[in-house]
Amino acid sequence: MNIRNLFEKARLSGNKSLTEHESKLLLKEYCIPVVNEIVASTEDEAVRAAEKIGFPVVMKGLGATLLHKTERGLVHLNLTDADSVRKAAGLIRAEAGNELEGILVQPQIHGKRELVAGLFRDKQFGPVVMFGIGGIFTEAISDVTFRVAPLSDADAKDMLEDIRAKSLLGDFRGEKAVDRNQLIRALTGLSRIGIEYPDIAEIDINPLLITPEGKICAVDALAVIGKSATNREEEEQKIDPLLLGKFFHPKSIAFVGATAQLGKWGHILPTMTVSKGYEGDIRLVNPKGGTIAGKEVFKSVADIPGPVDLAVVTIPAAGVMDLIPQFKAKGIRNMLLITSGFAETGEQGRKLEEELVVKAREAGILLLGPNTMGICNPHIRFYCTGSPVWPRQGSTSVVAQSGNMGTQLLAFAEQQGIGIRCFAGSGNEGMITIEDCIEAIENDEKTRTLMLYVESVKNGRRFFEAARRMSKKKPIILLKGGRTKAGQKAAASHTGAMASDSRVFDAVCRQTGIVKVEYPMDMLDLSAAFSSLPLPRGNRVGIMTLGGGWGVVAADLCSEHGLEVPELPPELVERIDKILPPYWSRSNPVDIVGQNESSIAMIITEELLKWEGCDAVINLGIMGRTILVGRVMESVASADPTYSSEFLNVVNQELIRFEEKYVEHVVNLMEKYDKPIFGVSILTMGKEQTLYRVRDKRLKGVFYPTPERAVKAYARMYEYQRFLNR
Repeated sequence: MNIRNLFEKARLSGNKSLTEHESKLLLKEYCIPVVNEIVASTEDEAVRAAEKIGFPVVMKGLGATLLHKTERGLVHLNLTDADSVRKAAGLIRAEAGNELEGILVQPQIHGKRELVAGLFRDKQFGPVVMFGIGGIFTEAISDVTFRVAPLSDADAKDMLEDIRAKSLLGDFRGEKAVDRNQLIRALTGLSRIGIEYPDIAEIDINPLLITPEGKICAVDALAVIGKSATNREEEEQKIDPLLLGKFFHPKSIAFVGATAQLGKWGHILPTMTVSKGYEGDIRLVNPKGGTIAGKEVFKSVADIPGPVDLAVVTIPAAGVMDLIPQFKAKGIRNMLLITSGFAETGEQGRKLEEELVVKAREAGILLLGPNTMGICNPHIRFYCTGSPVWPRQGSTSVVAQSGNMGTQLLAFAEQQGIGIRCFAGSGNEGMITIEDCIEAIENDEKTRTLMLYVESVKNGRRFFEAARRMSKKKPIILLKGGRTKAGQKAAASHTGAMASDSRVFDAVCRQTGIVKVEYPMDMLDLSAAFSSLPLPRGNRVGIMTLGGGWGVVAADLCSEHGLEVPELPPELVERIDKILPPYWSRSNPVDIVGQNESSIAMIITEELLKWEGCDAVINLGIMGRTILVGRVMESVASADPTYSSEFLNVVNQELIRFEEKYVEHVVNLMEKYDKPIFGVSILTMGKEQTLYRVRDKRLKGVFYPTPERAVKAYARMYEYQRFLNR
């Protein structure tokens, strides 16, 4: 039967789904194995069908409105003779009544393993394929995974590895391992249905049985007809990436709503912009005129002499609409709308925001915000944010839907010496969205890493496609707000947007190569790693430690995060025997047993790095000893006057020089072997330093305060490398 005819038949009859048999005909067209079955109209036909198939058989009531058939007594299993078939057919007819369209006769297929597969349409991301452990416990166990269509073979293969009970796919209790190629074809077949048939709202295959021979078979299936819920309106409102880039390179700025009152946004932003050395023209606008901070204040936008590249607006929401014709007349094309009181406040604010965006578009004005904490570009010393944070220039771009979270990330970056390319608080995203920002940053030559704080997306498909495209060029590190129900409620009140199912969003991250993290500090740790270290080619790690216990902890952490700690080969053990005392561990981790000779750590690091069985090195406790020794020197100076302060100072300075040399050595080794080195300091001061720069070198030394942060950074970098390899 033609598949299109099935849909037409369902529409004419007013049905919301295909029958089970029709659903299987659809699946069969897309290389999804289905059980061989016969549709009977009468009890006699059912008996003949059973005899043709061979006993035992399964019988089901067939009808587009017959859902939850098991609960209604419309499924009869293990029927072994003609009499039991005839009796079951009569019971089905009596129970189904006018809803019955036929009686489905199937062979009784045995298998100890049941899977589930399906398709549904997410309101943000469109068709999504689901796979996992099936049967009656599907919902209770919830061991399922998702991927957004279209699926590649690699995506489908990744799904098989993603479920917790993946061991069931191997040899199991006398039954053969599942035919993975057959399973991959089934999942990509569902993906193709999702793309090619927008009429299909949902498909449910449960169980997808694994036979003792390892073959898969759909013994039950349901296809629901409906319309896609995906909203694609925003695709027509894309922002030109080049125009968006101009927000961050203004040669002249007008602060509309400037004030002399300390603590007000209209005072904080212009004074901060001036104080950090921005070299462009700064114009202040306030109807009262006068001067603020020694600068002339213009009573209107029209009074400003010369062109204005960016208007920073802090006046109350009610007055913003009146600025649109003034900006248009002045030729101002970019508005940074700091002002709150729009969609985040409720329905009235939402309507005001929508009206403002329409008017701005008609006037050819780009609007970032409203309700944003601002932007910055350290490369031109342009800092225009609500918090006094001034990170150094660098290669990490930051976009945050929460301005407070964004500026906190900037504060952490400043503290740890991580360089920032640019920052944007996207606010309510009335016009410029997170998707626009990704597309603008994608081809920015100065950006090597993008950090995103996301609570929701306006256009899921566009986000998916933009992120997948960018991740092939440079890593995206993402922190998702609203992962829990409490978080989703808070995010909705904050941004006025609905969040998609968190597991679907996780799937999007996996497919697009986004490195998703759970905590803000993870973002900074990964930014430091991605911007400073070469990517690891694999997951095999060599560990060097100043003390044994720390090495054991690091090895455990590696195992927990999917990293391998391989045994040292005999030839490497032999070389290290010549360096370390005879009581060293002769294993990985390499415990250098507290050796203080500075050259030993350098030699062992290189020995591990040049080992073919090692993809990265983690060193523990080499850096940070200056703090320990400094405290020892303080104690000696206080308690033992026989040591001069000059001598103690010399000792301390030697350690400082060693650490400088070690960082330089680490950077040179990474350049030589193209493998990353993750450091862990033995002790840090209150102000943690993660990055250590070497003059004229692109790579940097990275030293975390704890082993778990180093291991997590390596694991996530390896995860990204796997995406690139796929």
